[in-house]
Amino acid sequence: RGAPSAAASLGLLAALHTPADDGPAPDRRRLQAAEDAITAGEVDLARDIAREVLTRATSPEDRVRAWMVVIEAAGQALGEVDTVYPQVLADAGDDPRLLALVHYQLAWRGLVVEGDFAKGREEAAHAAELAARAGDRRTELLALSFQAQTEALMGHPAAPETIKRALMEPQDPQVTCHHNGAGMARYRWLIMSDELPDARATVSGLLREVRRRGMVESEVHFVRLLADTELRSGNCGRALDLARESMRLARDSGIGEMPSAVLASLAEAAGGDVQRALELGREAVELAEQAGDQMYISRGLTALGQAQLVAGDAEGAVASLRRVRELENGFGITDPARGRWHGDLAEALVRIGELDEAQRVVDETRAHALRLGRESMLAVLDRAEALVRAARGDQEAAVAQLTSAQDRLARLGYGLEEARAAFALAGLHRGRPGPTSYDEAARLFRRCRALPWLRQAEAAAVAGRVEPNPPAAASEGLEGLASMERQVAALVMEGATNREIAARLFISVKTVEATLTRVYRKLGIRSRVDIVRLAAGRRTK
Repeated sequence: RGAPSAAASLGLLAALHTPADDGPAPDRRRLQAAEDAITAGEVDLARDIAREVLTRATSPEDRVRAWMVVIEAAGQALGEVDTVYPQVLADAGDDPRLLALVHYQLAWRGLVVEGDFAKGREEAAHAAELAARAGDRRTELLALSFQAQTEALMGHPAAPETIKRALMEPQDPQVTCHHNGAGMARYRWLIMSDELPDARATVSGLLREVRRRGMVESEVHFVRLLADTELRSGNCGRALDLARESMRLARDSGIGEMPSAVLASLAEAAGGDVQRALELGREAVELAEQAGDQMYISRGLTALGQAQLVAGDAEGAVASLRRVRELENGFGITDPARGRWHGDLAEALVRIGELDEAQRVVDETRAHALRLGRESMLAVLDRAEALVRAARGDQEAAVAQLTSAQDRLARLGYGLEEARAAFALAGLHRGRPGPTSYDEAARLFRRCRALPWLRQAEAAAVAGRVEPNPPAAASEGLEGLASMERQVAALVMEGATNREIAARLFISVKTVEATLTRVYRKLGIRSRVDIVRLAAGRRTK
């Protein structure tokens, strides 16, 4: 799988056995070999061949082609080749075909190094225009595909029309199945539009084709994207297997390690080992920071924040996801379907008692989701808003909103999100007769093979069966408290320690302490001992 294609192998052999002083024709064979080496995942070899050609090439075309290999061999560490761009622009002169290649790479630089989606889009559009003028359909298609994907992430109104242009005939078969080509643009649009079956079929077809062609770099990316599709569909076990495969491929080839670490972290948090998810999330952020890749700093923090939420570290999740919000606001990303972190941030904010900020996150994100028709995001936001309402004591509205969100997520095919809504709903029904229980949530998590979530649901189900509710007389004094405050106070009345309360409610110890401080203030008392005394006094009346 990691071996070069037959064409790449022949090209490499020709390059290695051609004397260095045989003029321009051998240099072009070497450049073809370098380009084939990039396709085959042999980036170090490709870079070495290109730099050797640059020591003697004089024609603008050969020099620009060699510089393109050097830039592509840098992968996502584009900041490391910043000095190349002025040289390659000078070599391109006023040739529109060569300039199109340079501006396509500048589009990637604007996105990856500067985190400027608008600049990336502008450079890609310019590259497409130059390539069309020069009759270079291959570069035009790559530039249009880049422009389409950037516009989709930005929530730009031109995105659908640009995708149509990228998919128009004539097509270049190599570009169509490339991980930055038109097929990828179509997949991205489908996955963000909640068309999960079509997205799965599209990326599966692309993966088959790049494996047939020996396109290792694209294979790494498409295995990861298939894992992402399965994860969104709630097939957590399958997603985990694919994410681990993508991670192995990335490490073996040295290609796409950051994206693969991000997806592996998300898959581990959903269906595997939460500790491993935390490690991979931190690794992804560290790799992105070392490479200066602003976009993947954001993606790494998204994965880390979700892992922290699953692990019960609400404060950590809030810190990570607030940084994501700040970065994406700076990028100009408005489509919430890109990162899907917004509901997790709102939920983490509820857990630490920041209800007003949680509601603001929901309101701001909902406006964009409504504008773009992102139905699954609207359902996830309703789930988060229901938690805000429950924390403010509006149980009836929270139950209705969660029930609706769960039904819509099930209809759209988001199995894990559906199960999380059921889990939240079970929490609202705790101690009350109702149609949804922790057992039902556990059943849905089990169907998804969402093991970390399943363990939480099973623990909550056991706790609900063996732990009595606080006496009614004792709970009367808690009526003025918010939902989270009442739950914490009730568990204190039962004699639970802060650590036990954190474990039962899936929040951090710091959140328990902060919640108790608010309880003391509202009840006019000074310590947890006073809560117990309050309960004891009411029981004797």
